[in-house]
Amino acid sequence: MPMVTVSISPLQAADIRQAVDDGSYASSSEVVREALRLWDTARKMGAPIDSGDGTVANGRCVADMFADHEAERRSA
Repeated sequence: MPMVTVSISPLQAADIRQAVDDGSYASSSEVVREALRLWDTARKMGAPIDSGDGTVANGRCVADMFADHEAERRSA
């Protein structure tokens, strides 16, 4: 698997760590892979993401989409 290095904010790093620590994900790589899958899905659906504030065409931001995804995943 190719290795890529990215920079994230301290808050993002803490959120990823929390998701792993609370058992929601097995690793930080799993969190990032899922986030990228969500981003790819939104992109393929034609929901342009504004790089300024993160809102998408329908007024929802990626964080909201991820929260919905997490809720669905937990209820499954």
